[in-house]
Amino acid sequence: MSTRTENDRVRPELARDLGLSHAGAVVVGTIIGSGIFLVPAEMMQAVGSARLVYLAWMAGGLLSFFGAITYAELGAMKPQAGGEYVYVRDAYGPLAAFLYSWTTFLISKPASIATITTGLVRILQTFSVFSFLGRPLLSQQFASYTLTITNGQMFAVGATILISLLNYLGVRRAGEFQFLFTLLKIVIIVGIVVVGFSYKGGTWSNFATEYSGAKGGMVGFFAALVAALWAYDGWNDLNMVAGEIRDPQRNIPLSLIWGVATVGALYIMVNAAVQYVLPAASVAVSQRPASDVVALVLGHAGAALVSVGMAISMLVTLNGSIMSGARVPFAMARDGYFFKAIAEVHPRFRTPTVAIAVQCGLAVTLLLLGGNFRQFFSLAIFAEWLFYMITGSTIFVFRRREPSLNRPYKVWGYPVVPALFVFVSAVLLYYTFTDNIKSSSAGCLVILAGIPVFYFFRWRRSTLPK
Repeated sequence: MSTRTENDRVRPELARDLGLSHAGAVVVGTIIGSGIFLVPAEMMQAVGSARLVYLAWMAGGLLSFFGAITYAELGAMKPQAGGEYVYVRDAYGPLAAFLYSWTTFLISKPASIATITTGLVRILQTFSVFSFLGRPLLSQQFASYTLTITNGQMFAVGATILISLLNYLGVRRAGEFQFLFTLLKIVIIVGIVVVGFSYKGGTWSNFATEYSGAKGGMVGFFAALVAALWAYDGWNDLNMVAGEIRDPQRNIPLSLIWGVATVGALYIMVNAAVQYVLPAASVAVSQRPASDVVALVLGHAGAALVSVGMAISMLVTLNGSIMSGARVPFAMARDGYFFKAIAEVHPRFRTPTVAIAVQCGLAVTLLLLGGNFRQFFSLAIFAEWLFYMITGSTIFVFRRREPSLNRPYKVWGYPVVPALFVFVSAVLLYYTFTDNIKSSSAGCLVILAGIPVFYFFRWRRSTLPK
C-alpha cells in the first residue's frame, strides 16, 4: 500500500503501485492486440513464402527489441510520468516536448483508442448475437451532411468509458486487470498453438510451400516488415507510466526486455502453428488464419473461441493504451505548459483523473464522428513513428551531454543498436507518409498547429506568480 505524507495532502502525487508483474503485463498485454491473429495473411500476401514470413517476424521482433532496450535505458535513468515527453523535453527543450505531447493528446492516443474499440466491434460482429451492432441507432440530417450513429459506435463508446473509469479508480486496479487478462490472453494463444500442432492433417511440408500471387522482392518484404512491426507496436507505453512503477530502475528494463522477448516467442509459435496446418496459399487468402486453424481442428466452436480471445486481447490493449496515454498531458500540465486542471491528481485514487476524463472525451468524439478502422489507424501511425524516431535519438544527446549521470541500465550495443532503431523509424516514417499522404499531411498540420498554442501557454506560465 502507498503511504501518504503531509505534502501529499497538499498536492497529491501519483502512487507507485505497479509492481514488476503489472509492468510486464502492460508491455505484453498492450503489444498483443489483434495483429497476431490478422497479419499472417497480409505478410504471406507480401512475401509469398514461409521462410520470408519468418524472416520478417524475426526482423520486426529484433528491431522492436532494439527500441525496447533503448527505452529501457531512458526509463531507468528518468523514471517519471510521461515517458517520451520527459526525454524529448530534457534533450530538445520544451517546444519539442510540447509538440510531442500535443500530438499524442490530440491524435495518437484518441485515434489509437478509437482503432482498438472499432476493431473490437468488428470482431464481436462475427457472432450472430452481436449482429445488432451494425444497425443504425440514430440518423440526423444537418444541411448536406447526414450524421449516422450505429449501435457499434455506441458499444465502442461504452467500452472506452468503462475502461477509462477503471483507470480513474486507481492504477493498481487497472494494473491488476491488465495482469489477470494478459495471463488469460497468453493461455488462449498457447492453446491455439497446441491445437494447431495437434491437427492430424498438418504437415511440416507446408513450410516449403509458396504463394504465387505475392508482391515479392524488397517492396513485398518491406510491406511484411511493416505488418510485423504493427503487431509488435505498444511496448513504449510502459515508459509513460514510469512514475507509478515501484523500483523503476530495475523493473522498467526487466519488463521491457522480457516483455518484448515473450511476445516475440508467442508470435513465432502462433505463426508456426498456422503454417503447420495451412499451406502458404491458404494462409494468404484467409481473413483470420488463426481462427481457420482452430476451426479445422475443433469446428466452428473453436473458431468462436479464437474470436473471444481476440476480443479479450483488444480489451487488454485498450486498458494499457488508456492507462499510458493520460500520463503524457498530465506531465505537460505539471510543467505549466497546459491547463492546470489536467495536472490534478485525485486525493483518494491517486490518478490523473482529469487527464483520463479528457482523453476519454476526445476518443468518444472521434468515435461519434464516425470513420473506419483503417482511417483511425492511418491517423495514429504517422505521429507515432515520428516520435519513436525523435525519442530514440535522445539517448545520444544524454550520453554526450550527461556522461556521468546515473544509468541503472545501459543499452547493449550502443551506439549501433539505438542508431539502427532510429534509422528504421525514419524509414517507416517515410513509408507511412507516402502510403497515406492525406492522413499524414493532416497529422503534420495538427503538429504545427501546436506551435502557437505552446507560445500561448509559455506566455501564460511566465505571467503566473512563482
